[in-house]
Formats: sequence, structure tokens, C-alpha cells
Amino acid sequence: MDWSERLTRSSQHLLGHAVHFTRALREAGVTVSPAQTAVFAESLSAVNLLEPREFCDAARLTLISKREDLARFEAAFTKFWRDLGLGGVPDELLGNLRLPPPKKPSQRPGEVRDTGAPKNRDPNASPQTVVDRALTFSVDEVLKTKRFDRMDAGELEQAKRAIERFEWRIRPRRTRRLEAAGRRGERLDMRGTVRAALRLQGEFVRLKRKSFASKPRDIVVLCDVSGSMERFARLLLHFVHALTQGRVKHRVESFAFGTRLTRITKALERRSVDDALREVGATVNDWSGGTRIGGSLNGFNRGAAKRVLGRGAVVLLISDGWDQGEPNVLARAVERLQKTSHRLIWLNPLIGTAGFQAQTRGLLAALPFVDDFLPIDNLKSLGELAQHLSNLDSRRGARQSGAGRIKTT
Repeated sequence: MDWSERLTRSSQHLLGHAVHFTRALREAGVTVSPAQTAVFAESLSAVNLLEPREFCDAARLTLISKREDLARFEAAFTKFWRDLGLGGVPDELLGNLRLPPPKKPSQRPGEVRDTGAPKNRDPNASPQTVVDRALTFSVDEVLKTKRFDRMDAGELEQAKRAIERFEWRIRPRRTRRLEAAGRRGERLDMRGTVRAALRLQGEFVRLKRKSFASKPRDIVVLCDVSGSMERFARLLLHFVHALTQGRVKHRVESFAFGTRLTRITKALERRSVDDALREVGATVNDWSGGTRIGGSLNGFNRGAAKRVLGRGAVVLLISDGWDQGEPNVLARAVERLQKTSHRLIWLNPLIGTAGFQAQTRGLLAALPFVDDFLPIDNLKSLGELAQHLSNLDSRRGARQSGAGRIKTT
């Protein structure tokens, strides 16, 4: 019985084989996500299973994204199918995997690259480019769900570019100023109606109406840059810069804190994100130090809050909740911050961690006064945050009280 016949007999279990093979790749040290496994299983229905090369190519293109993983793939593929009872794998099946080391750094998935001209090609002809399709259909999904603190340098660059493309829209706030609104306005515009009647000199007059004008709602960001947040802080500041430079011109006020509060709004208003983060690093003196969330928020409430929260701002508090201060101090500060803002959203990068529970005393004391407690550990969570902000209710919710009576153990 040849290789293709044995493969055909085993084809009824292909989905199970696909899952087991991806597990074998992981055991061999190759990173394979659940999304890649699903794409690999789906691709098996589009290839000729009697052609070993097509089967191998489907596995390689959907499961391998790094050149250095090809040797591991070859070994795992050979061993897996031999253990499955398919015997030896033909040499021509793996011949295209044994590639010479590249002379230039390999392109990232999805980029356009020049494949090089053949020797008999016209040197005056325009260069031909092709799209590297290896993993282009699954890399976005993999990157979307990968935690920021587990990304390599290349993935971080892709994440930063993705963050810059996010569109942040918050439901606007209603002001007290009235503006013309045609026939569907909320209030009758007597002055406008009389003026129209005078112009028409007694002829039929249509009633004029007005509605309350709206303006973009302000955003206030308080970002923890202490030592426990070091793995996330720089990329999250990249997010705050994108929020500041957004197409919809919300007024964004930004502050960084560790043991004390530092205003970084002016730095993040710089167009270049590299210049902005460089200036932030030079401005914040307690970067990667201790954490006193309660004390920092108290400083904000006593000072800048009077200036930046007067128009019903949405407050984004970015922190992992590890506080070295007293829990009641943090609870009182968060309570006051919630009451003076339109909505208080606590963004915690640890929520996406397996088995996470809010167990620190400070976090337990503060959470009753937080409107939303959301993750911010990957691109997917940022997308969900953008959706959440766009759906915020224009009315402020009920506020709790009595932080001083909270018991902490």
C-alpha cells in the first residue's frame, strides 16, 4: 500500500489529526494558535489529499510563520505521520522546506516583497512584486488576541500600527446652548418664527424650532507607570497618544502616576509618537517605581480635577491595582473621582490573565465606585473599549456613597 492509499484510509479522521498535529508542533517548540489550527483544518477541505505535496503545503502555510521553525516542522511532520501509520514520507514532500538561510531579513507576513529577477529578465523592465501569503489570513486574528507583554519586537510594531488606525468616538454631551433644528427641534423658537413672519409680511409662516447643541465629550486618562506596569506602560501610552491624535477631536487630558501625579498632556500632543514618548520619559520622574494610587488620585482630585472634569468628562484609569497605600485612602479617592466625572472606567491589563481575581485590598475597596472594570491587555480588548465608548449612555448613572465605611481585611 503506497503513501496516498494509507492517507485516504485515514482521511475520515482528518480533523482530529489536524488538532493532534498542531499539538505535536507545540511540543516541538513551534508557536501555533487556536486560530491557526482552525484555518489549517478548514484548508484540508480545499486540497487534494491524494497529493502529498498539497497536504504538506497546507500545513506549512497555515501553521508556520517563521523561517527558523521550518526544521522543527519537518521533523514533527515526519514523526507524526510515521507514528500515525502512514510510513515514510516521500523526500520530494519536504524538499521545498530545506531552504538556504536568507541573505536579508525575512518579510513580515502580509508585506509586499520583491522576489528578484531571473537572469534572462530585461533589466529595464519594472520590478515585479508579489504578496507573501504565508499566514496573511490568520496573523491578524493571532495578533489581535495576543497579550501585549508576550509580543516580540515585530509584533509590537504591528500592534502600534493597528492602534494608530483605531477610531475613537464617544457619544457627545448635550450642552445648554440651543441651535436651529428645523421642524423636529425640541423647543419652539419664537424669535426665529417672528423674524420669519416679518420677512414674509403676514403670509403663511412655518414655525421655527431649536434643539440643544452637542459637543464632543472630554476624556481624562490617568495611566499607572509604576514598576508593576512596566510591561504594559509604553504600549498603553502609545494608545493614549493615538487617542489624543484621533480624528474626532475630543479634548484629552493625560496624567501619569506612580508615587505622584505628572501631567503629560503637552508631550502627547506632539505629532510624532516617538518624540512624544521620549518627552514623557523625560518628564515622569517616578517611572517604574513604587505605586501609590490613592495618593496620586487625591492629588488629582485636589488640583487638576477642577479644571478638566467640569464638562462631564469620561475618566479612563489604567492600572493593575497594586497599591502600596491604605485601602480606605484609595476608596475615598475613587469615590470622589467617580462623582465628579460622567463615567469612571478602570482598565486593568491583568484581567485577561488566566485565573485573575480582584483580591488586593485596595482594589476590593475601590471597585464599588467604578462604573466599568474592563481589560486592556491586547488589541481585541482595545477594540471592545472603542465599541463601549461609542455606546456610552448620555445620562450619568447613579453614584454610590460611603467609602469611609468600607471594611477591608
